Amino acid sequence: MTSTADHLSAREDRVWRAYFETQVLFWRRLAQQLQQDTGLSEPDFAILSALVEAPDTRLRAFELSGVTQFEKSRLHHHLNRMIGRGLLTREQCPGASRGTVIALSPEGRRAIEAALPLRAEHIRRALTAPLDEGQIDALTEISETMLAHLRTTDGAQDGAEGGCG
Repeated sequence: MTSTADHLSAREDRVWRAYFETQVLFWRRLAQQLQQDTGLSEPDFAILSALVEAPDTRLRAFELSGVTQFEKSRLHHHLNRMIGRGLLTREQCPGASRGTVIALSPEGRRAIEAALPLRAEHIRRALTAPLDEGQIDALTEISETMLAHLRTTDGAQDGAEGGCG
C-alpha cells in the first residue's frame, strides 16, 4: 500500500509539470537560437561570458568549472575545442611557477560581444515578453526563494575562489 506522501498531490504535480516543461522548452529554444545566430553552444557562451567579466579576461580552469558545472575532464575537452577554434588561449599563470589560466582571445571577445545583445533579445522574447510587470516580479521572487533554498540545502556556492598559486 502506498501513502499519499509517496505521490505528489494534484497541485504539486501541476506545478512540477509546468515548471519542468517550461525549463526544457526555454533552454532548448535559447540553445537553438544561440547556435543558429552565433555558432556558439551554451557551454561556449557560459565560458566566454565568465571570461569577459573576469579581471584581465582570465580565469583558472577550476573557476570556469564553477560556471559550467562540467566535470573536470569534460571541461578540459571543451576548453581544448574552444582553444582550437581560436576563441580562447591557455597561458602561463602570471607570477607562478606552475599553473595556467584560460584567457579570452580577440576572436573570443568578438564572438561574445556579438552574442550578448542577441542573447538579451532571446531571453526577453522567451521569458519577459509574455509576462506583465506583476508576473515578472512574482517570478523573480519565486526564483530567488528557490535559489536560496537550493543553495542552502545542497551547500552550493556562488563560485570557487582562488588565484594562480
